[in-house]
Formats: sequence, C-alpha cells, structure tokens
Amino acid sequence: MTEPKYIIGIDLGTTHSVLAYTRADVGEDEKPEIELLAIPQLVNMGEVEAQPLLPSFLFLPAEHEASSGGLALPWDGAIDYAVGEFARSRGAEQPARLVASAKSWLVNSGVDRTADVLPWDAPADDRKVSPVEAMARYLRHMRDAWNYVMAGDDPADRLENQTIYLTVPASFDAVARELTVQAAQRAGLENFTLLEEPQAAFYAWLAAHNDEWRDKVTVGESILVCDVGGGTTDLSLIQVTEEDGNLGLQRVAVGDHILLGGDNMDLTLAYAVRAKLAQQGTQLDNWQFRGLVHSCRKAKERLLSNPDLESEPIVILGRGSSLIGGTIRSELTRGEIESILLEGFFPLVGTDEYPQRKPQSGVREMGLPYEADPAITRHLAQFLGRQVSQAGDGGDVAFPSTVLFNGGVMKADPLRGRVLNALRSWSGNHDFRELTSVDLDQAVSLGAAYYGLARKGRGIRIRAGVARTYYIGIESSMPAVPGVPTPMKALCVVPFGAEEGGEAEIIPKEFGLVVGEPALFHFLASTIRKHDRIGQEVEDWSGEIAEVATLETLLPATEAEQSGALIPVFLQTRVTEIGTVELYCVARDDYRQWKLEFNIREEGEE
Repeated sequence: MTEPKYIIGIDLGTTHSVLAYTRADVGEDEKPEIELLAIPQLVNMGEVEAQPLLPSFLFLPAEHEASSGGLALPWDGAIDYAVGEFARSRGAEQPARLVASAKSWLVNSGVDRTADVLPWDAPADDRKVSPVEAMARYLRHMRDAWNYVMAGDDPADRLENQTIYLTVPASFDAVARELTVQAAQRAGLENFTLLEEPQAAFYAWLAAHNDEWRDKVTVGESILVCDVGGGTTDLSLIQVTEEDGNLGLQRVAVGDHILLGGDNMDLTLAYAVRAKLAQQGTQLDNWQFRGLVHSCRKAKERLLSNPDLESEPIVILGRGSSLIGGTIRSELTRGEIESILLEGFFPLVGTDEYPQRKPQSGVREMGLPYEADPAITRHLAQFLGRQVSQAGDGGDVAFPSTVLFNGGVMKADPLRGRVLNALRSWSGNHDFRELTSVDLDQAVSLGAAYYGLARKGRGIRIRAGVARTYYIGIESSMPAVPGVPTPMKALCVVPFGAEEGGEAEIIPKEFGLVVGEPALFHFLASTIRKHDRIGQEVEDWSGEIAEVATLETLLPATEAEQSGALIPVFLQTRVTEIGTVELYCVARDDYRQWKLEFNIREEGEE
C-alpha cells in the first residue's frame, strides 16, 4: 500500500467545520505549507460556491423542495438535504427543519444519541436524523468536496486514503469520543486519529512561529488555552518543560465539559430583541422566536467580525399570507451585543466565585443540558481553582502567566479584554500576556495538520495522553441494609496522561462476572484526580469523580456452566491509537475475553 500523499486536519465544529491539508512527502530541505480547502457548498437553491468554512448546519426540507433538484451538488445530483451555508440561511426561515449544534448533542446522556431525534422540536412526522448521523453528513460532505476538488480520477488522492487528524473538545469524555469515531466511520473514513481542539489551536500557534516560539515562553511557565466556541467552553493548561536542555510542552490539565458558548449567547440576544419588540406591541410565537435566534446569531457574527459595523438588521418572517407585508424588523447594535455579552457571560468576579448552582425544576423540557450559570469567568475561576490549588505537589502546574484564545466568540476585543482583566486580577500579574492567535475560525484545522507533521518529526509535539482519569465502579462487599444503597468504590483503570496505544492489565484485583445474563458496570471519570494509579481504589470520591456512562455486556455461558454462574475475571484496558478507551473482562482460567460496550441509550430506556 502506498503512503498517504496528504496530511489532513479537520475541525468538526459546532458552528463551522474546516479542512486544512499539507503534503506528507515534503523533503527535508523544504518548508511544509499548510493550506485550507475551499469547500464547495450550496449557498442558494441551484447555486454552489466554494468557501473556507462549512457551516455545521443540516437542513431537511419538505418533499417538494427536496425533489426539486435545487439541492444538487457537483458530486450528487439527487441529494435531498443541504449542508453548509444554504442550510444555515434556509433553516433560519424554517427552524423546525434545521439541525444545529449536533456536536453538543453528542455529550447529552439524556437521549439516545444514535436515534433520530434532531431537529429536537420538529413535528413527529417530519424528517429527523441522529446526532451521530448529522456529524457524519458534515464529514461526508467534506470527503466528497475534497474528492471533487483534489482527487480527480486518482484513488490515491481521495480523502479516505489520506492521514486524517479529527479534532474533538478536550472535555469530550470517552463516550462522546466513541460517537465521533462512529460518525467518521459512517462517512467512510478509517485512517484517522482524534486530537484535542485546544492542543490543535496551540499547534497552530507553534506553526506560525516556527523556532521563535522558544523565545516567547520560559521553563516552568503555564499557558492557558481558552477556547469558547459555538457550543462549548474548553479550557486546558499547557506547561513549558525542559528535557535534556531543550524546551518541551506538556498538557497538564483539562476542564470539565462546559456546554456554554455562542449558542447560549444567541439565545440571550434573542430574548433581548423579543423584549424590545414586546415593548413596541409585537409578540412573537415559538416558531418566530426560533427564527429570531438564528437571525441574532448571524447579526452577532457579522458585528463581532467587522469592527466597522455599528448595527445589524434583524428580520423575522411573519405569520400572515404576505411574506413581505408580514415581516417583523428590528436591529442589534454593537453596543447592545457587547454590553449583553460582557455582563452576562464575562462578568468581573473574584477568584473564589464559582458557578452558581440553582435548584432545578422537578419537571422541565428535554433538550440540551446547558450550564445553569452562563458566566464563563466563573467557570474559568473554578477550573483554575481546582487545577492550580495543588501547585507544588510534584507535577501540578503553576497559575498561568499567558493565555491563548481560540473560538469564534473570542474574536471580539472586549470579550478577550474582559478575560485578560480577570486573569490579571486573580494572579496579581499586570504583565499577564496574550499570545497572538492564528485566525480563530481556522486555527484548529491548521494546527491539526501541523500535528500530523510533528508526528513525522517535522515539528514540536505536546506531551499529552488521556485527558481524564477513568474508573470502574465497584460495589462494596457488605450485607444489604434496608434503605441504604451499597457503597461504590472507584477503581482506576486508565490513569491521567496514559499514552495512545498503551495497554494495561489489572490482575491483582479479581472480580466475579455473571454469565448467561447481562452484567452492568459504572464507568466513571475525573479531570481533578491526576495522580491515581491504575488499580488504585478510591472510596470517598464525591465531588471529584463523576459517572460518564454505564457499560453492559452479556456473557454467554458454556455448556458446562449454568446461567448465573460466577466466572473469576481480571480487567484489561487499552487506549487506542485513535484516542478512544477500550475495556475488557478476561477470564482467569481460560482467558476468554469480553469487550465492555458503552450503553449510550437514554437512561431508563428499555
């Protein structure tokens, strides 16, 4: 088999997806060039245009529109859905047919993420897809676009035959990573590796500075990567190290998954506009409000990306028979956006002001589990408080002195300035520095391609490994007590920082598995406990370790075994080369092996 000709970096984002590439066969004396693919996509009915960003939106039109031929792409004349720019704009007019924020649904354990549930609020008889399928369609579009533009008739140039680095939030747990893998496989991709987005953004910074990066950081210094995108806030700490007299980099901390980003901001702006309209005597129904959210998103993006704009019109379709006569108009000003976002999402808080937990209503609508407290600065204070408070404990990082921003939200100078002011206040360091970011929409894909070069020895690599410590829940052996649940200990099965491709066996600890009927395991994780060793048991883990998913398997009994018999087993773990976690039960006597499968159905579903 011939070696892949290209290294591909794909940012599969909540709001936009981007594809960068570089040649894998560049000579030692040549400087590799990393480029962006202009992605052909539908921009209007019957009109295709190549753009550097592919909006991560999927439009599922009604049958008459789907069969009109206006959705045709150069590589698929019979396609009956739209991905990209047209999907986003047309979906703003018909929000019940628009799939948005599919990436955020991958971490929602309250639903079956492989079932057809999106658009979430669409009528029951409308077309729907699963979050995994939506992500697969974005990847499939990029695959087909690459093959149309770059491959021609040469199979060796097709995207599926290249080396691909696919990015995910650092805060994605093992289940969300596995679902991302499933989406990529549905899109026909096999030769890929997962890479954390904050690391990719930092790799883009390294690529932009070549060897000069060593002059901009010092040994022992830690760098905060603050990535606020369309759906999530992703926080990581990278430490500058020294090895054999050479500077190195190590990712030493990752935050929890924070479902807080541009989507929340769009909703907040929409509520502000609806209040203005209400004061003028105009009321919006739910259908119109969903359209208003998308209009506010477009206005926000234009105002934050163009400093010369002072206002942006907001247009909402009316419910009357005349579309033109029934439209409702308003506007968002730059001042409104900055004040709403600054005070609502980036308030100046103290270093000990953590997110506020409010009592939840006993009955609420299903949907995305957004953070109750929208103040990103409070989440940042909590992240640093948890990760930095243990400084000096033999490997934990000092308070950062530098920040690298990433994500479309951080394009706005006032928002970056507010975070910088908070960091300077907390650290007492008025010289707290901001590293100059590469393009905030493109950095992740560019950095992912650079990472591919680094793996071939053509760049600096960040030491990282697994971003969490993973555990299996072990029920304590004790008599049943009425009204008292059996205590559960957490057994460490994958330590923080475990390298991809590594395997481990937990042999000293033996367990009994029931054969002939399903066995259930609790899969746990922590971003705080970074020093637990494999095989270590944690009895009191409240507040430090959280349940990720259940793992279940049916162990078939042999003819000599009765249903319900106990088989002595030990656990075996593997961190795959692509960045996912696998767990196995291995029989002590005959080494039969069972892989523990994630249960990604909605909790309680039969």
